Amino acid sequence: MNINQLKYVIEVSSASSMREASRKLYVSQPALSNSIKELEDELGILIFERTNKGISVTEEGRDFIDYAKKAVNQYEILEDRYLDKDVNREHFSVSVQHYNFAINAFTNVIKKNNLDKYTFSVRETRTREVLEDVRSFKSEVGIVSFSGSNEEVLKKLLKDYELTFTPLMKRDTYVYVWENHPYANKKIVSIDDMKDYPCVSFDQSDNSSFYLSEEAMGDYEFDKLIKSDDRATTLEIIARLNGYAVGCGMLSDEDAILKGMVAIKLKEQDPLTIGYITRKGRDNTEYGKAYIEELLQYKEV
Repeated sequence: MNINQLKYVIEVSSASSMREASRKLYVSQPALSNSIKELEDELGILIFERTNKGISVTEEGRDFIDYAKKAVNQYEILEDRYLDKDVNREHFSVSVQHYNFAINAFTNVIKKNNLDKYTFSVRETRTREVLEDVRSFKSEVGIVSFSGSNEEVLKKLLKDYELTFTPLMKRDTYVYVWENHPYANKKIVSIDDMKDYPCVSFDQSDNSSFYLSEEAMGDYEFDKLIKSDDRATTLEIIARLNGYAVGCGMLSDEDAILKGMVAIKLKEQDPLTIGYITRKGRDNTEYGKAYIEELLQYKEV
């Protein structure tokens, strides 16, 4: 078993086909298939079920892939920190759900430190991955949120992962529509008002997506629901179908991609608590402390 085989398995598990995975990995499809088969033979388990319709992850494979992701994450951290020949290069990483204030805080750290050489990373990703990144030390700080529908589940995961959550703000529930939407001038709308239009929701692409939704109203059964895992695609769908998304009402004039969007308060409320997470028992680095200081400028609770 080697690190490349672990990377192969992870890529195949998230791809739509072996062909797609081989293309992304720049490896021939036969070589990729043989490498995974050799790994399965070595481990004595079947990671993927192969049929005429394609491949799917087995139950044993799903457990193995969870461990493989952690191992690859740790390897990449070691590689980044210790195989980088430039010892004067500074490193820092955060993982976030999409919030403009989190990105603003990140860029402020870079501006204020005026470093000559650095590799700083910001990962805009899903809830589970934010938790995993901070848990595995891939990122020093994470930004997550929860609503009433998933508060208990998220708090249990924080405890299991030995993570500390610090709340920054609690936000009411809004819907986002384009400025030319029929309801764009309303001050408040209800879910029933919006029933003729599709709700576009962020797809967590995770078995636990129902419990880890980063949006309010995560447990509501919308009559018309479209899931998207790309922000630009989400906005395109909303524009073309007069759709809407559910959010916390924070629209920034600095975010060009959101220009033309309008936030309308929702009658049915499911407030979001937004905050940052760190690893228990781990001292923050100079840049971690600086980032948290920047985040605290937005603290409202």
